[in-house]
Amino acid sequence: MAEAAAVAAESPAGGRARAARAVLDQVVLPGEELLLPEQEDADGPGSAGERPLRLNAGARARVRVVCGPGLRRCGDRLLVTKCGRLRHKEPGGGGGGGSGVYWVDSQQKRYVPVKGDHVIGIVTAKSGDIFKVDVGGSEPASLSYLAFEGATKRNRPNVQVGDLIYGQFVVANKDMEPEMVCIDSCGRANGMGVIGQDGLLFKVTLGLIRKLLAPDCEILQEVGKLYPLEIVFGMNGRIWVKAKTIQQTLILANILEACEHMTADQRKQIFSRLAES
Repeated sequence: MAEAAAVAAESPAGGRARAARAVLDQVVLPGEELLLPEQEDADGPGSAGERPLRLNAGARARVRVVCGPGLRRCGDRLLVTKCGRLRHKEPGGGGGGGSGVYWVDSQQKRYVPVKGDHVIGIVTAKSGDIFKVDVGGSEPASLSYLAFEGATKRNRPNVQVGDLIYGQFVVANKDMEPEMVCIDSCGRANGMGVIGQDGLLFKVTLGLIRKLLAPDCEILQEVGKLYPLEIVFGMNGRIWVKAKTIQQTLILANILEACEHMTADQRKQIFSRLAES
C-alpha cells in the first residue's frame, strides 16, 4: 500500500508532487502538481493522508478549492502554470480542511484578462458600435456603447479615442476576444466609466496592485494622510492618480512605485520627511 501511494504521488513531469500546505509562501515552478489534504478520510481517524485534488471524487471530496492566478485545473489535477510564491486564503465561513483560495504570487507585468477583474484601459479605436480598448493583454478588449449606465441608441456615451476607461471583464478566456462593460449586474456605473482628463496614469507590477488592494494595506492609509487625492487601481497593473497640483501628483506616483521594494521602516521615514516638508 505504501509503494502504491508513493507511485500515485508522482507528478506527470516525473517529479514528486508536494503538499500545498508544506510549500505555502515558498517558490513553486510551472508544471508542479500540488497535493491537498483530504477534509474527510474514509479510512477512519488517525490515517488521514494527502492525495491529488480530484474534481470527480463524489461525496467523499468535500474540499472546495478556488484556483487563482498561476494555478490551473487540468482534468482532475491542480497544476502550477507560473513561477512564484504559493499563497492561500481561508474561506470566509472558516471551513478549513485545505479549502479556500490558492494562487501564485509573482512579480510579472504581463496581464492575462480574467473574468470579473476591474481594469483601466485606453480607447484605441472605434469600429461601428464597438470601442477597442487596450488593457495591456495580448489583444484589445471590445466595449459596446450600450455597456454604459443610461446609454441607449439615441443617448450615446461621449467616448473618444485616447480616453481612459475603468471597467470590468464579462468575457475573458483563451478562445474568445475579451469583452468589457462599465456597468454592474444592476445596470449601475458604480464608479466605472470614463476617467477624468487630468491626473497621471502609470504602470506597476501585478503583485504590487494586489498588495495595495489588500484590506490590511497600510500604504494607502499613509498616502491618504499626505495629500487629498483621487486614485483608481486596475488589476492589469495600471494606476491613475490625481492630486491638487502636478507636483503632488508626481510625488504620489513615485511613492507608490517605490513602495514595492521598501520595508515598513523605510516607508515610515519617507512619509515622515514628506509630512515635515
